Amino acid sequence: MAASKDAAALSAEDLSAQPSLRFMHSQALRKQTLKVLTAMEQAEAPDEHRAALADVVVVLMSAGMDFYFLTPLKQAKAGFVIQQSANLGMVGVQQLMGGVIRNIIGRMDPPALLSVCGSIRSMMR
Repeated sequence: MAASKDAAALSAEDLSAQPSLRFMHSQALRKQTLKVLTAMEQAEAPDEHRAALADVVVVLMSAGMDFYFLTPLKQAKAGFVIQQSANLGMVGVQQLMGGVIRNIIGRMDPPALLSVCGSIRSMMR
């Protein structure tokens, strides 16, 4: 918890000098993410793009969980039953978190939405 408070207090330049973990995602997902971020940032009413932002965040969450958890299991050849159990668990987590993410983003005001956009952009560098 203290580490996240410390990270929140750092500027984007300071963050780039800190240790971090990022994940690789497809060019198509990058293109879609940038399209949504640009639309929201340039809109007179950013809140009109809440649903699109929530969709992108959910897809990024799923891609990250796959990159950090499911792919290493496959690479480790953890076994069919373990991989299927992990897949099933991740589906449940993604469904639960997807609803939570959509609910939270759906209630954010424009400045908060733009802050989320800025955070996503900073992680994409």
